[in-house]
Amino acid sequence: MMPAIRRNHLTGYAVLALSVFLCFCLIFEPYLVVPEWLMWVGRWHPLLLHFPIVLLLLVIFLGFSRKGIPTVLFQLAVITALLTAITGFLLSRETGVKGSLLWWHQYLGSGVALLAAIWYAFYTEISKLAYAQPILQIALLSLVVSASHFGALTTHGEHFLDLPDGQAAWEIPENPLIYEHVVHRILDEHCIKCHNPNKRKGELLMTDMAGLLKGGESGSAMVPGSPGESEIIRRLHLPAAHEEHMPPEGERPVEKGMIQIIERWIALGSPDTTRMNDLQIDEPLLGLIKELQHPGREEKWAELPKVHDSTLLKFENDYITIRRILQRSEALSVNVYLPPAYDSTMVTSLRGIAANIVELDISGLPIGRTEMDAVGSCPNIEWLELDRTTIADSDITPLANLANLEVLKIYDTDLGDASLQTFVGLTNLRHVYLQGTRFSPRALERWREQHPGLSIYAGEEASRFVEGVQSDSLAEAL
Repeated sequence: MMPAIRRNHLTGYAVLALSVFLCFCLIFEPYLVVPEWLMWVGRWHPLLLHFPIVLLLLVIFLGFSRKGIPTVLFQLAVITALLTAITGFLLSRETGVKGSLLWWHQYLGSGVALLAAIWYAFYTEISKLAYAQPILQIALLSLVVSASHFGALTTHGEHFLDLPDGQAAWEIPENPLIYEHVVHRILDEHCIKCHNPNKRKGELLMTDMAGLLKGGESGSAMVPGSPGESEIIRRLHLPAAHEEHMPPEGERPVEKGMIQIIERWIALGSPDTTRMNDLQIDEPLLGLIKELQHPGREEKWAELPKVHDSTLLKFENDYITIRRILQRSEALSVNVYLPPAYDSTMVTSLRGIAANIVELDISGLPIGRTEMDAVGSCPNIEWLELDRTTIADSDITPLANLANLEVLKIYDTDLGDASLQTFVGLTNLRHVYLQGTRFSPRALERWREQHPGLSIYAGEEASRFVEGVQSDSLAEAL
């Protein structure tokens, strides 16, 4: 027989008072106006919540063991549970509109506190009944687990406890939609867990464009075309210790490059259908997104030779644009446009900065072996665009020197199976765009087999191949 809990009147009155106050808050919540100083008390909720969880689990364990529950332990567990539920209620008043996750967390947490209070108040009577106490303990344990589950989803986002799907969280497409694939992901990682339908802090919803434009208690979160007037940018730039800084102190801050992405996106008018390839070649947002696509590139480029801006000016003209991919970086992105009178020296002259060229676009030019020899002398090229050019299979052998090449665009050219021997040696290649070429399905299959991680974009017909159709099925389909 378990010893009875020695209840004193003072503790009993405290449990009763806290239980009545909690019930009053829950019942009359729609009509209550909570002063700011009392909502501040609610901010102690995250500090308190771990104590009753541990204490209640210990009380439940001792109850199942039938070794007796120490009076002080039981009292502390019940009182801290009630205080945690009350401070949680006060904290929720800062949120504004409550979503389903916060609603369930609040009422399940309150259920934990009230059920624990009932167990304490009627401990002697309940312990005399054969199955009453085990049933109550199982119910209390279930409530603790459920309330904790919804609390985790409320705090960290509704997908926090989803099983890993094997995909990298920051795997951005090569030609992303700037809002959907980049800006929204930044907001999702740093802001949306506090500004979503389940936890709309400051009345601000950041899960979609409509919510950003509508804003919250402080007005619109952003003003398209005016980052300086946008509340989201002002708060991101505040000192970390400032009470209005976003995200709040204690949360992982937004990286500088990500803030710059949001700023430039707003400066461009906050478009929601623009893709990266739609940006002008000199648009700073282009480099910022590419750095996010390939993190760590700055360290990799640290070994590139120094090249002064005055040197770059010697290579530029009306048909050649050269820019640094990142500010103060030695990695260069070069675009060559078709002039009224083309000459191969437009490409071959770039040998003087060959070691610094990381991205090269010479699409649409009438180029041949001479230009390909120059391209092959650029060992650090990672992104190469040769689409809509006049190159032939016999011209591209110098590209075998491009060991760092990751993205290759050769669509709408006369290249075909004879080029495969050169391309299969490019082991770092990740994306190839070759629609409108003469590659056969069998050649594409060979290429895919030798490089399983390679993404081949070959138009509607070959897309079946890329998705893994067997060679005989593909041949039949074609």
